[in-house]
Amino acid sequence: MKFLLHFAKHIAFSMTNTWSLQTLAYARSPYRQKFAIPRQPGLVKHAVGTIEFLPEFNHEDFVRGLDDFSHLWIHFIFHETVKKGWSPLVRPPRLGGNVRKGVFATRSTFRPNPIGLSVVELIDIEYRPNLRLKVRGLDLLDHTPVIDVKPYLPYADAYPNARGGYADHRPTTGLRTEFSTEALHQIAQEQIEFPHLKAFIEEVLAQDPRPAYQKDAHLAKDYGMHLYHFNIKWRVEDNLNYVFSIEAE
Repeated sequence: MKFLLHFAKHIAFSMTNTWSLQTLAYARSPYRQKFAIPRQPGLVKHAVGTIEFLPEFNHEDFVRGLDDFSHLWIHFIFHETVKKGWSPLVRPPRLGGNVRKGVFATRSTFRPNPIGLSVVELIDIEYRPNLRLKVRGLDLLDHTPVIDVKPYLPYADAYPNARGGYADHRPTTGLRTEFSTEALHQIAQEQIEFPHLKAFIEEVLAQDPRPAYQKDAHLAKDYGMHLYHFNIKWRVEDNLNYVFSIEAE
C-alpha cells in the first residue's frame, strides 16, 4: 500500500502542467527589430552575433568541450510575441499568409509555449571579459533570452531524406540588389568594423522581408530596416531591391 501511495505521488508530481525555465544568456544580434529577420536560421550566413551568458553561468566549465562541435542548437524565448497570445491556427508566410495551418505544423512565433529552436554555426568561444559564444547564421532578435544550448550532432540531427511538407525547399525570391552611390560610400566608411556589411544586406534582402500580402504588389514602394546600428532604406520595384540610404544611428 505504501508503495502504491509513493508511486501515485510520483506520477502526480511528474505530470505537472507548469514548468519554470531560467534565462541562461541573451543573444546579441544585428537584428534590432523583428522585421527583416530571416524566417529560418542559416539563410543569411553573414548574420554574426553572440550568445552572452549571465553572471551565474559565466564560467568556462559550462562550455568545456563545446569547441569540438561546429554547430549548436540554441533554445530561446519569443519574448516580443508572448503578450500577443497564440492560436491553434496560423498563417505561414511561406504560403503567402493566405492559408491556415495548425500551429504545431509551423514554426510560428505565436505558440502555447513561446519557445524557439535554431541551429547556428559556432565560430569561437570567448572567455574574457565574459563568457560568450560567437555564432554565424543566427535568426534571433537582439536581446532574445536563451534558455539552453546543446551541441548539434550530424548523425542524429540531420536526415537528408526527410520530408519538409509545404517548406520542402530553401526559399528563393529571384530578387536582385543594387546600391546607390551614396549607400556604397557609407558601406566603405564602415569596412573596418563591418567588413561584410554589403554582403549581409544583400543576403537579408534576398529573403524578401516584406509582409507576404505585399509581395505580389507591382507598385514601387520604399521600406526600412535596422541592422546593427544602421537604418537601411530600400525600394522594391519588379525584381530589384534598390538600397538608396544607409544611415548610422
